[in-house]
Amino acid sequence: MDIPDLKRFLAETFPAADAFGFAIAALDEDHLVLSLPTQAKHLRPGGTVSGPTMMTLADTAAYLIILSHIGPVGLAVTTNLNIHFVSKPEPGELRATARLLKLGKRIAVVEVRLHGPGAGGLYAHATVTYSIPPGSAAPQPG
Repeated sequence: MDIPDLKRFLAETFPAADAFGFAIAALDEDHLVLSLPTQAKHLRPGGTVSGPTMMTLADTAAYLIILSHIGPVGLAVTTNLNIHFVSKPEPGELRATARLLKLGKRIAVVEVRLHGPGAGGLYAHATVTYSIPPGSAAPQPG
């Protein structure tokens, strides 16, 4: 799936994503970049981006890069999300860069790095594992 396909799929199956404010900034074979211009609703006391906001961004980026490879599989679900918060993100644009580490017939593993819009520091690092329903995985090369 390309960016327009992913946007269409999200609009049809996960309308809350649009309300959350996500935007797919880039997609190629190896990476997907999902951006979120943070707003007051994404902040916790003290003015930092909340952990749940960052986890949602990481999980959504992982889901989208998996779908870009396997197609519109709504029942691919998160089975594990492990996140390390590295530094305090300031309000503003937050980006998640997702990289597919493994795509098997029944499981996918994605690494997600949360950072600012430039080459700025790392805010969080996550690994996300998804369960893929039987018969849904993209054909493997070979």
